[in-house]
Amino acid sequence: MMKQVVETLRNRKVSDSSVLSRKEIALFRNTPKQYMCVEMLQDGYHRSFAELFTLLRLDLEQRANAPPRSPRLQVPPLEEQREKLETIRLHLSRAEKAERDSSWTAVCEERLHLGRYFTHPMDIWLSFHFFHSCADRAFGGRSKSATEARFHLAELYRQQGDLMEARDQAERALKQAEDGGWVDPEGRPLRLWGCRELGEIYSLLGEAYLAAEQYDTATMLLQLGSKMAIEGGDKSVKAESFFREGMGLQSSGDHKAAKALFNTCVELFDSLQDFEGLVKSYKAIAKSLQSEGKIQDCIEMLEKSSDLCQSSNLQERLADVSLTLGCIYSDVNRPLRSSEYFLQSYRAACTAREVLLQQKAQVKLGHTCAHSLIKKHIPAMESRSLFSVKQLVHWKETRGYQDFLLRT
Repeated sequence: MMKQVVETLRNRKVSDSSVLSRKEIALFRNTPKQYMCVEMLQDGYHRSFAELFTLLRLDLEQRANAPPRSPRLQVPPLEEQREKLETIRLHLSRAEKAERDSSWTAVCEERLHLGRYFTHPMDIWLSFHFFHSCADRAFGGRSKSATEARFHLAELYRQQGDLMEARDQAERALKQAEDGGWVDPEGRPLRLWGCRELGEIYSLLGEAYLAAEQYDTATMLLQLGSKMAIEGGDKSVKAESFFREGMGLQSSGDHKAAKALFNTCVELFDSLQDFEGLVKSYKAIAKSLQSEGKIQDCIEMLEKSSDLCQSSNLQERLADVSLTLGCIYSDVNRPLRSSEYFLQSYRAACTAREVLLQQKAQVKLGHTCAHSLIKKHIPAMESRSLFSVKQLVHWKETRGYQDFLLRT
C-alpha cells in the first residue's frame, strides 16, 4: 500500500491542486518506523505493533553489540529499511486479524511467508523468529504451514552447525508431515522433504562422531543417513549419504564394504554428471585399495581421477590427487614419476590459490629432487679417491636444473 501512495504522489502533476491527506503528509514527514507503528496502532493491530517494536529494539541491540567491522554494520538498521518494514507490517496485521477470527491456518501461512521472505544472511535472525512463531504455536502448530516452517528451521539450524537442534526439528516435522499426509506444490509427499533433510543431518552427525573415533555411533548414524536419503529419493543427497557411510566403514577398517558403497557413489555421481563427486569417490576407492596392498590398482584409480580433474578443470581436486600420487610413487621408489606428480600438484594448487596444498607440494618436490640428485653421487661420496673428490667439486660448481626436472 505504501508503494502505491508513493507512486501516486510522484506521478501527481505540479498543477494538481488536490490537498494532501494527513496520511500522505505523514508518509514524508515521519521516519519509516514512526509511520508503520502509528499506522498499526491506528488500524487497531496493537499486538502486531508490539511485536514489530520488539524486533526493531532487538536489531538495535544486536548492532550495538556487534564488533566494529561486523558485516551486520554494513547494512542499514531495520528501522530504516522501508520495504522490509512494510512487508512485516502487512503480514503481521493479516496474521493478527486471522487470529481474531480463530483462523489458525491463515495465521501460520502469514508467518511462514515472513520467514521465507528474509533470505539475506544478515536477516537470518528474522527468519528464525518468524519460523519459530509459526511452528511453535499452540493453535495451528501442527498445520501444513507450521510443518513447513519446522522443516525450514531444521535447515537453518543445520546450516548454523547446531546439528542436535536441527535433528530435533526435522524429526518433529517429519512426524507431523506423516500424520498430515500433505503434499508439496508439485504433488510429492511433504514427508520426502523430511527424509532428505534428516539424511543430511544424520550423515553430518555421523561424521562428527567419526572424527571423535566413536565408530559404533558413527556407523549407526551414517547408516540412518543413507536410509533416510534413499527414502527421500534425491540422487544427490543419496550419493553424499552413501559416500559418508563409506568413509565411516573405511575408517573402521571394513574396506570391502566401503568399496561397495563407493562404487555405488560412482554410479550415482556419474548419472548426475557430478565430476567432483566422481573424483572424491575414485580417491576413496584408491585409499581402500592401498590399505589392502593393491598398489598398482590404487595408482590406476588415482590416475583415472587425475585425468578427470584435468578434463573437468577441477584444479583444487587435481592438486590433492596429484599430491597423493606423488607420495605413492615415492613410496615405491619411483622418484622421476613422483616428482612429475608433485610438480603437477604444485601448479594446480597455484592455479586454485590453495596455499596449504601449494606448500605441501613444494616441500615434497624439493625433498624428492634432493634425494634423487644425492643418490647419483653416493658412490663418489663414499670413495676417498682424488678423482671422486674432483667429481663432487665439479658437480657442486655446475649443478642446476637436472634432466628429470627439465622433462617435467
